[in-house]
Amino acid sequence: IHSFLTPKTFGARKRLVILRATPDDDDFVPGAIIKKETDAPTSLATFIEGAMMRFDIYKNSSAEGYGFKQSIASVLAGEYDADSVNTELDEIIQSAPCVMFTWESSPACKKAVQGFDSAGAEVKNVRLDNPWSEGNKLRAELGKKVGRSSVPCIFIGGKYVGGFDEGVSEDAPGIMALAFQGKLKPMLGNADTKLSKIE
Repeated sequence: IHSFLTPKTFGARKRLVILRATPDDDDFVPGAIIKKETDAPTSLATFIEGAMMRFDIYKNSSAEGYGFKQSIASVLAGEYDADSVNTELDEIIQSAPCVMFTWESSPACKKAVQGFDSAGAEVKNVRLDNPWSEGNKLRAELGKKVGRSSVPCIFIGGKYVGGFDEGVSEDAPGIMALAFQGKLKPMLGNADTKLSKIE
């Protein structure tokens, strides 16, 4: 039981102690109502059920060929409707010339924000940590879409270009590499023009 100790299961164990208590016990809580039925087994069962569900998600993700980081991203996301999350992702990606998915505390995200500010670019910043419960689902599907689950995850003109200083290919090397290659500003300009024509 100690290996499964969480605030919820700790409370469950306390209820078990109260259930077994008698006035002579050192653990007896004065005034406690001792009942034959408690929700302690239910709390423990719920915890175990949740742990098994997340283990199955990790196992299935690994079986599908995803790496450790992506599998962990899927575990953190839990169960969700992948189709609706992907629809939401596509809408967000197409909603601005430059869209960046971030975490507020990420050093790489902060550098990317500073880089775009220096370039005078307008960027739609989509925080995946506000709230985590929704952001984790987006992150899991982003990872499957682009091949990496880290942040920032940047799209220009609807196209994935990598993160801040790394990416997944020569076409998506990250914005720092694109800036050094002289490609970042033209990409931002083209994306802005393209979106203006659509609107």
